[in-house]
Amino acid sequence: MKKDIHPEYKEVIFWDTSSDFKFMTKSTMTSDETIKWEDGNEYPVVKIEVSSASHPFYTGKKLFVDTAGRVEKFNKRYKKK
Repeated sequence: MKKDIHPEYKEVIFWDTSSDFKFMTKSTMTSDETIKWEDGNEYPVVKIEVSSASHPFYTGKKLFVDTAGRVEKFNKRYKKK
């Protein structure tokens, strides 16, 4: 393997903001924000919108995700002139 070309692989906290669920795993993602974890150490936190704690397939609940305006924005941006 070549040296100094791989991203740093370290512990990161992923925070599902829709369900306030947090979990720690290893990742190459980084963030300027940090959070104090249960073990007393600080780790970078990456905020996500959907995880297994909030996804309708895993929870069995129907969740309305606001998608209004996306189609209109796409059509406005890429409409034929």
